Amino acid sequence: MIHQSTWHKATLGGIAGFVLVMNLAGCGDISSTTSAARSSANAMATHIDSGLSGGTQDDAAQIGTVGDSEEGSGDTGSGAENVSREYKNALRSAESYLKYSDFSKAKLYDQLTSEYGSKYPADAAQYAIDNVKADWKAEALDAAKAYQKYTPMSDSELYDQLTSEYGSGFTPEEAQYAIDNLDK
Repeated sequence: MIHQSTWHKATLGGIAGFVLVMNLAGCGDISSTTSAARSSANAMATHIDSGLSGGTQDDAAQIGTVGDSEEGSGDTGSGAENVSREYKNALRSAESYLKYSDFSKAKLYDQLTSEYGSKYPADAAQYAIDNVKADWKAEALDAAKAYQKYTPMSDSELYDQLTSEYGSGFTPEEAQYAIDNLDK
């Protein structure tokens, strides 16, 4: 039996990959293709995330909770009890999105504030970005690996895709780290 969180990750990755491949077959613009694939993946992540809030306790236990993550426990440090429920929920959503897809800070912020995403206010989304436990360089490396798997490209093109506001939105440092650490 496949564990539900594994199934969700595999399904999300498969859908994003399928959308990417199908879009590549129909158009040569990697930026719009990647945006379409990312949008589909984000929509699936949003669906999964919204399913958590409407699911049973057993569903949440199978999928995993914030406290189950090795990257962070959801503990926001001292004063966490003074943080609003919406801020805490934004942080939990950020952690959930990072479990299912590779995000830069910029794209995660966009997902959290998007009218098609979680619809958090800007201050709650920024709180989540500032407090989520993520290795942004590792996120960039994982994104680079995914790009290379579905659309091999030169280092220069990959760098542009990783840093583009229409692509992944990673910082130049994060993108360079990813390129430098791809398997040669």
